[in-house]
Amino acid sequence: MRHLAWGVASILAAPALDDYSSAVRKFEMILTDRAASRSAIVISADEINAWTRTEVIAAVPAGLRNPRIHLGAGGATGTALLDFVALRRAQGEPPGRVLSWLLKGERPVSVSVWMRSGGGRCTVFVKRVEISGFPIQGAALDFLLENYLLPRYPDAKIGQPFDFAHRVDRIEVTPAGVRVVIGG
Repeated sequence: MRHLAWGVASILAAPALDDYSSAVRKFEMILTDRAASRSAIVISADEINAWTRTEVIAAVPAGLRNPRIHLGAGGATGTALLDFVALRRAQGEPPGRVLSWLLKGERPVSVSVWMRSGGGRCTVFVKRVEISGFPIQGAALDFLLENYLLPRYPDAKIGQPFDFAHRVDRIEVTPAGVRVVIGG
């Protein structure tokens, strides 16, 4: 009986493992400059989500659950359940008593971005952040980016153009997947 359960679990998990392995191979091809000039590497939505589930959970083992990427025309929305208190504690920065009380428990979070790319450059724009269904936009979003994201990730470029590495010319995002076009 145990062998049957293991066999069924293996069959059900195989597509996710295959998608993850395929995504890793494609990313490695790009990051090691083995992609042919003037080629395009297509990473499917399933591959992106398999990679996200594995890599994001490994990078953020506490305070984050169920990460998922929803692709759209020219952009994407990332969703997850976040426990801000557990996340801050895992980072070695426990929040104060009031923030702990306000932020206690898991919250559904979504971040929507769109991007413009071409000629070896890219600009990423944060369109919307939502926490527990409450939208954060405008000045509140700017405050969140300036005081939370950028201090922790100072190399992040939001709303500013940056150069691609590894001969990437552009990235095209569609609901079906991401197409990474390699330059000449």
